[in-house]
Amino acid sequence: MNAKEIWSKIASHYVLLNLLAMVVVVVLLCFGVKFGLALYTHHGEGIEVPELKGMTYLKARLLLEENNLNIVVSDSGYQKSLPADCILAQTPGHGVKVKSGHTIYVTVNSPSSPTFSIPDIVDNSSFREAEAKLMAMGFRLTEPQRVVGEKDWVYGILCRGRRVSNGDRVPIDYPLTLMIGTGSYDEDDTILDEYVEPTYEADPTEGMNASSATKEVDEFVEVTAP
Repeated sequence: MNAKEIWSKIASHYVLLNLLAMVVVVVLLCFGVKFGLALYTHHGEGIEVPELKGMTYLKARLLLEENNLNIVVSDSGYQKSLPADCILAQTPGHGVKVKSGHTIYVTVNSPSSPTFSIPDIVDNSSFREAEAKLMAMGFRLTEPQRVVGEKDWVYGILCRGRRVSNGDRVPIDYPLTLMIGTGSYDEDDTILDEYVEPTYEADPTEGMNASSATKEVDEFVEVTAP
């Protein structure tokens, strides 16, 4: 069998039809998979997330349920100017398109201000160090109160007229007043510069030798028997 006969058999109508059928099947399979995935994932379709910030939790939940969306409280915060149970933040944000049944995570406003523990600053840090730590935590500081002691050293903390200590929990919106030293001391704590040497009375026998000491008058009177 020569090459021409082999090629004629390969190029026969039967083989060509089989190859053409295989190509058609592959193309249809690719389009079918693409169309099926798009149909399954609702490609191009989505629900736009509404703006929830400023709404109460109940109103936001009802709005999301109308759009076939869920709501979950993931965190809480505190803003004094807003009512309790108000939505402060949301994820995903407003305008994002999501699928039906998607969950929206929200942060709600707490009904009371959060409390924080006073750090270890009393009698352990300077005024600048204590001020930086408390302000970083979010506390508001009033004019410091000056007390007798080492200059700019923290001796105490006042909260609404009451003295608080390290570890006490205080609401974040309560102002704090630091008690810091003025660099001066009370008279009782001042060390006197003048020192007076104590005086002693001289010993009359000092400088006398043993013989002179034995010559002292003995006032003892010997009484003889009758």
